[in-house]
Amino acid sequence: MIIFPAIDLKGGNVVRLAEGDMDRATIYGNNPGEQAARFAEAGASWLHVVDLDGAVAGEPVNAHAVESILQRFPGKVQLGGGIRTREGAERWLELGVARVVIGTAALKDPELVKALAADHPGRVVVAVDARDGMVATEGWASVSDLPVEDLARRFEDAGVAALLFTDIGRDGLLKGCNVEATLALARAQSLPVIASGGVADIEDIRALAPHTADGIEGVITGRALYDGRLDLAEALRVGTGAR
Repeated sequence: MIIFPAIDLKGGNVVRLAEGDMDRATIYGNNPGEQAARFAEAGASWLHVVDLDGAVAGEPVNAHAVESILQRFPGKVQLGGGIRTREGAERWLELGVARVVIGTAALKDPELVKALAADHPGRVVVAVDARDGMVATEGWASVSDLPVEDLARRFEDAGVAALLFTDIGRDGLLKGCNVEATLALARAQSLPVIASGGVADIEDIRALAPHTADGIEGVITGRALYDGRLDLAEALRVGTGAR
């Protein structure tokens, strides 16, 4: 199981939000590239990066910070936030991003996402962000009337690499990952699922790790790492099945 340390960007800073609320941001640093390097030193082979300002604006805002991360991190970077056009997605792929994460456009323009995934197989992740089981968009500012499973099934045969499932009600709150809902989504369709939202400590990693056969590809963790509640090296060991 892949452990994705998260770097969320707001105003060029490394931050974490509570429940996706831009007004409830905690700043953890002002050097995203340096943070990426520290995660690499701890053994991370993947990073999950989000341009939070971009998610709200609908276009990249923290491009300079993302570029600094790409320069300092030798592994693979998965990037989301404000990627809503083919041109925007392909620009990042050409610059070295391993996978782009698309959320709002997946709901509003699914044909765009399918075409992009067909042309770049294994490099497009669809974000399935849920509030009370319904898909949220526009940087989580809006909630649709579409159940998460229905959105997921639209992309099963499109060449999408994975689904990124976030329980917004738990994100950034250290309430524990919603393992039950994540597993339900993984079992309801055929795409791998990345868990996100609420990871509190190593027990969340232990709860998810046995379910790779059920379709759980990985888990994203942010605040627990920054607050020192989760040791990245230990999480990586558990993720690989080591005890």
